[in-house]
Amino acid sequence: MNFEAIKAIYVSEMARTRRTLMQSVVSPVISTVLYFVVFGAAIGSRITEVDGVSYGAFIVPGLIMMSLMTQSLSNAAFGIYFPQFTGTIFEILSAPVSFFEITVAYVGAAATKSIIVGAVILITASFFVPLEIQHPVWMVAFFVLTSVTFALLGFIIGIWADNFERLQFVPLLIVTPLAFLGGSFYSISMLPEFWQKVTLLNPVLYLISGFRWSFYGQADVSLWLSLLATMVFLGGSLAVVHWIFKTGYRLKP
Repeated sequence: MNFEAIKAIYVSEMARTRRTLMQSVVSPVISTVLYFVVFGAAIGSRITEVDGVSYGAFIVPGLIMMSLMTQSLSNAAFGIYFPQFTGTIFEILSAPVSFFEITVAYVGAAATKSIIVGAVILITASFFVPLEIQHPVWMVAFFVLTSVTFALLGFIIGIWADNFERLQFVPLLIVTPLAFLGGSFYSISMLPEFWQKVTLLNPVLYLISGFRWSFYGQADVSLWLSLLATMVFLGGSLAVVHWIFKTGYRLKP
């Protein structure tokens, strides 16, 4: 394992975050806080509690998870797309660095950025509503697994994309709607029976449900089903990344 190479790429990606602090950290935090204030005030005045948890506190795990997913995707996608766009990716591929080490560096940096953003949102939310984390170990586990999984997905998107429009297509038009419809702001038990069954087809539901369980011990689906869905998602992303480097898809001229 070439740890020096991993460190060099990782530090370079993290340095880019420091140069774009407003866009990378401050902007998503402000956006999520606005969601929290608007939804908490508008809907919270009508729905005071969900399963014994105040509505303001109930939506915090969903907002954090939504931010983790979108930020991990965007950071990883742009991180690998920009070297392709500038042509510097060929310098990285010709260096004595394995495909695994390249993936670890870029995905690790993207996951780290999203974890920082998520942690800031969690701390900020604690000033607005009383939060309770009943299972901190599981909370950290879902925190890290979700960040790494969606960073891998973003890494795949960054390699697949051949322009900036494609780069934003999946985060904006697929992941964000799935997050909104995956129980970020409500429990699926509040829906009619038909729509409850339809929502179970949404993979994001299982991530949000497991993460919310780590806070309040309540979930729309079982913890183990949430964990299984996360691991399947992670395994599928790893398999696609392995195939990309094995075949050289969009990496070899």
